[in-house]
Amino acid sequence: QVQLVESGGGLVQPGGSLRLSCAASGSIFSINAMGWYRLAPGKQRELVASITSGGRTNYADSVKGRFTISRDNAKNTAYLQLSSLKPEDTAVYYCNAVVVSLGALSGANYWGQGTQVTVSS
Repeated sequence: QVQLVESGGGLVQPGGSLRLSCAASGSIFSINAMGWYRLAPGKQRELVASITSGGRTNYADSVKGRFTISRDNAKNTAYLQLSSLKPEDTAVYYCNAVVVSLGALSGANYWGQGTQVTVSS
């Protein structure tokens, strides 16, 4: 069993910053890609950023230059630094990871519970 636990969401003013964390725990052999998605009311789920085990990153056009994804493989943790936040960044942010569990032959997709980010003055 693998769990992803997110933290770091909250209320921030436009132009502000937040740092989200996603810690994976459980029967982990390795973690492949990790990513952050967001879901805003009335909108479809959107991939915000992703990072491979080797550190290659990918960003949605809407967050390029403002958000930075990183990971600490030793801690099985991914981070999302959100800067220059805008009201349209308001959403529930979900962590996703492809995890190869101990004894497994391939990876499986896991999700965190989500953390609310609200950008408002």
